[in-house]
Amino acid sequence: MALYTIKKFVLNHFELGLVTTLILGLSLILLFVPQKVGFLNFYYLPVLAAGYAMGKRGGVLTALSSILIVTFSVVAFPSAYVGTSAGNHFLDLALNLLPWGGFLILASYTVGYLYEEKQKQIEVIRDAYVGVLEILSKLIESADRYTEGHSVRVSRLAMEVAIAMGLSRDEVENIRVAALLHDIGKFDVTTGLIQKATNLTEEERYEMSKHPDLGARLVSKVGPVLKEAIPIIIAHHDWYTKGSEKKPSNQIPLGARIVAVADAYDAIVTDRAYRRGRPPWQALDEIRKAAGAQFDPDVVAALETISEKMPAMDRD
Repeated sequence: MALYTIKKFVLNHFELGLVTTLILGLSLILLFVPQKVGFLNFYYLPVLAAGYAMGKRGGVLTALSSILIVTFSVVAFPSAYVGTSAGNHFLDLALNLLPWGGFLILASYTVGYLYEEKQKQIEVIRDAYVGVLEILSKLIESADRYTEGHSVRVSRLAMEVAIAMGLSRDEVENIRVAALLHDIGKFDVTTGLIQKATNLTEEERYEMSKHPDLGARLVSKVGPVLKEAIPIIIAHHDWYTKGSEKKPSNQIPLGARIVAVADAYDAIVTDRAYRRGRPPWQALDEIRKAAGAQFDPDVVAALETISEKMPAMDRD
């Protein structure tokens, strides 16, 4: 969890970190390095990192920023680069900086291009895996007419809630995929239990409760492509106040808390074998009552904000 927090912090503050690195790097070069021109190659590090993390545009912008910073320092402190006697030395410096700047831009563009191509390939593979698992999920749901289409509806609602909470595009996509596959573990649960119209026995309830772990295990078999969805699938039935034996509630992923609310809402408004679906406004009211106990209050609040955009939730 600590590693995930650090990773998220770095990604959220990556641009600020880049600017700090560029300025700090120049300051250290000016203050402590005798042969400053040679050490300007230090700027390849943040530029390549930017290309790898943000693609062509981010890499090239970082390269241009580096060139501007160095150009400003040369103009502002010429003696630090060419000594007290300028003349031809300044011309030599300019001739050295021109190819340096050109290669810096070229390197950033190349790394950014390769990064974007790799991301496209990953997205293709990811979509293929999700498509196969989605088909499997629909096959499972088709065994019971009452839950047919449940995962698709939950994924759409979870995505809307995540957007309303201001999450990044990648986080929204991870939540959408996890919601689409949140019941995939029922593949290992007998059809009889899924279709059962009466209350489940303790043994049957325990059998059904294993589906998040079974689902996570199944999704993990496709490799690291869907790894971000696995913690969400595992924890989507954990209560907000209680958590589970594996993790306290403050370590339940936000995505899992969002899927839990979307899952509950769809389960309440749709017909089941043992009861009729309730009106959308009643479902929202029931979820609101469980805020702070079963559900994250912030997620419930986000659900309320999008309820006006959802005709199915109108009180008519």
